[in-house]
Amino acid sequence: MHRHPASRRTFLGCCGSVAAGLFTGLGLGASSSAHAASPWATACLPALPGAANEVLQRALQGLVADQLWDMHCHLLGNGDSGSGCYLHPSLTSGFHLVERARRRVILEASCVDPDGTSIDAAYVQRLRALAEAFPPGARWLLFAFEQAHDAAGAARPEHTTVHVPDRYAAAVAAAAPHRFGWVASIHPYRADALPALREARRAGAVAVKWLPSSMNIDLREPRSLVFGEAATALGLPLIVHCGEEKAVPGARREDLVNPLHVRALLERGVRVVVAHCASLGQAADLDRTSAPEVPAFDLFARLMDERAFEGRLFGDIAAVFQRNRTPTVWRAIIERQHAGRWAGRLLHGSDYPLPGLKWLTSLPKLRSAGLLAAADEAPLARLREHDPLLFDLALKRSLKVGAARLGDEVFATRRHFVA
Repeated sequence: MHRHPASRRTFLGCCGSVAAGLFTGLGLGASSSAHAASPWATACLPALPGAANEVLQRALQGLVADQLWDMHCHLLGNGDSGSGCYLHPSLTSGFHLVERARRRVILEASCVDPDGTSIDAAYVQRLRALAEAFPPGARWLLFAFEQAHDAAGAARPEHTTVHVPDRYAAAVAAAAPHRFGWVASIHPYRADALPALREARRAGAVAVKWLPSSMNIDLREPRSLVFGEAATALGLPLIVHCGEEKAVPGARREDLVNPLHVRALLERGVRVVVAHCASLGQAADLDRTSAPEVPAFDLFARLMDERAFEGRLFGDIAAVFQRNRTPTVWRAIIERQHAGRWAGRLLHGSDYPLPGLKWLTSLPKLRSAGLLAAADEAPLARLREHDPLLFDLALKRSLKVGAARLGDEVFATRRHFVA
């Protein structure tokens, strides 16, 4: 594992990817009130305006609520409730103003007062309130988030940006099972990795989440392959982040998020969901001798087009329509799903709380790229101020490339997580 001093650590939240300098300069100006937040965050308004409701009703048309599982939703906390959640000290240090600013902004996007006395509870309370606005049956899969570990399997909190224990994710889900399920996060290098996997399955986990660059996980390493096979035998897919990662640097092993590393798992029969469809950044094309840097999305698409991996390889569309992705990626995802090339293999996820950061999703840019009707832009913007989860769903249901759109099956994700 690479070692980096705390002063070099950066953090936006426990999820997603954002341009490195996005919030530079906001540290001293960010409001301490979650409802008078920085201009980057939603306004946290309580009721939906009529025009936004029309957009929402159109978005829900054709969907079966109890099949609508948002399969990419993050928990966040600082452990103030005894949750065991952990944030790296640099995020609250007076010597790391940018990191402090990023923590404040992501909490404000979650409608959580960064200076409040109960971060854990406030975060869950807001998320649950947003979920209850959906029709009965819709659910969210809450991610645990593993610590960084070294090659010997020892936890390294000094290299961990954020940690959300399995037991906490399980407890939050158990408190509202009509709305939440949970996803375990277990480092394959741990000496107790396989017993922990079996325990997570018994406790109701429906998948396992890995972020290799942050956690220091080489997908090709024998311990990772054995763990993946065991997870698949238990009916649990691996949700693996591939492509560039900026939000949770952790161990800073950017060499470990190459989409082609997934091939080793797939060849063992492991079921893998590539988070964000590897839609951000560059990666080495390891299939070529010179290993040139190419868009990570192109390598993901190459794997998706290999017939041998149909039924094993999937991609989630969390964050893929943010402004830091390209129109080329946007169009490819919509067109390939619509044309049947990736039918049944793209899964809806919101990457909450990132939809609460207005800067990340540019409605004008989507309109200029020809994916969003001009008439939908203002209603969607109003909806975002009240409910970022509803906004995220309505936006994806509104996007089109000509006659092509994301089909209903993209949002019927339950079948991928229920045996």
